[in-house]
Amino acid sequence: MPASPSAQCEERTIDDSTCPNLLGALELVGRRWTGGILAAAAHGARRHSEYRRMVGGLSDRLLTQRLKELAAEGLIERTVTPTTPVQIRYDLTPDGQSLLNALQPLVQWMANRSVPAGAAQRPVHRPG
Repeated sequence: MPASPSAQCEERTIDDSTCPNLLGALELVGRRWTGGILAAAAHGARRHSEYRRMVGGLSDRLLTQRLKELAAEGLIERTVTPTTPVQIRYDLTPDGQSLLNALQPLVQWMANRSVPAGAAQRPVHRPG
């Protein structure tokens, strides 16, 4: 029986040809703001202004860049309606929804961690 993909990744270096799917997925979802943008789409954001409102701290320029990247990856569909003014709509694609579904176990893992998120990065204060 062949080894599982995760076992194959453990047996070789991460640069090996057996791990590109794992690395590609992690790099895609690990880009700053990508998770927030996908979550906003899942919660009904369709217009640029709705994404900006739902994803606090995200600049217009970076939102535009991330939406283009997500469209190029097939996770967001960009639709232009030639009206005055032009209307642009961004919808989650079936692949985008599938990705969010695949991330749910990771979200659950994060919620159930015994060490709170970011706790390992905080310095330990020892009196003395």
